[in-house]
Amino acid sequence: MDLGIKNEIYLVTGGAKGIGEGIVRALAEEGAIPVIIGRSPEVGKVLLGELEEKGLSGYLIHKELGTPESCKEVVDEVVSEYDKIHGLVNNAGVNDGVGLERGTPETFLESLHKNLYHYYYLAHFCLPHLKKTKGSILNISSKTAVTGQGNTSGYAASKGAQMALTREWAVELLQYGIRVNSIIPAEVMTPLYENWLQKFENPEEKLKDITRNIPLGERMTTKEEIASMAVYLLSKQASHITGQHLYVDGGYVHLDRALAGTDLV
Repeated sequence: MDLGIKNEIYLVTGGAKGIGEGIVRALAEEGAIPVIIGRSPEVGKVLLGELEEKGLSGYLIHKELGTPESCKEVVDEVVSEYDKIHGLVNNAGVNDGVGLERGTPETFLESLHKNLYHYYYLAHFCLPHLKKTKGSILNISSKTAVTGQGNTSGYAASKGAQMALTREWAVELLQYGIRVNSIIPAEVMTPLYENWLQKFENPEEKLKDITRNIPLGERMTTKEEIASMAVYLLSKQASHITGQHLYVDGGYVHLDRALAGTDLV
């Protein structure tokens, strides 16, 4: 299937690691030009080098996304280099464990700053360019927004806001033909997830406790599976899909977890 995105320019925040890396690779393999945006320049350089070795294209921007000014600088650099923007993938963030009891009003605001504000900043500055291309915006959210997790108020609030903004922007941008969707992962093995697992006394047993509750296959979702959905939603093949929350989670959120481990799956 030709996704119709060859030579198109897509910004991917947090693009050097985890889900972002998977999306960058999938975009490049479809002939698009992913812009890897992140704060790990050495990791980003390795990823860009691997793409180029395969004859694929990409572009790297090392930037902290904490301020409107830094986000504008990212967009300005991309437009200066390529003159166009076809899509934005808002992905960067961290589950920082700022809870109601363990956190403070100050750390809660810091968590929103790290996980939410740059989603708006980048969409705002990309908008004039997305109007020209009738491009799309994809927000990577999390199941924590709909299930809760415990002790992560800032992250959960940010992810819930991202889902709300997906619908709000989809409505506002209908007039420009700009589509806005979100992907809701549940359990995906990323470097951040691996770091979280290592905090437990028995990480392997903790992982088994998690995967046995995932109905489809009792396994983690891969970053490649998230990336496949992401690239499809950004592409022309999804030209009549907007305002949607797509759960790529093996049935974790919506199916009865009692099904896991039975003959039904």
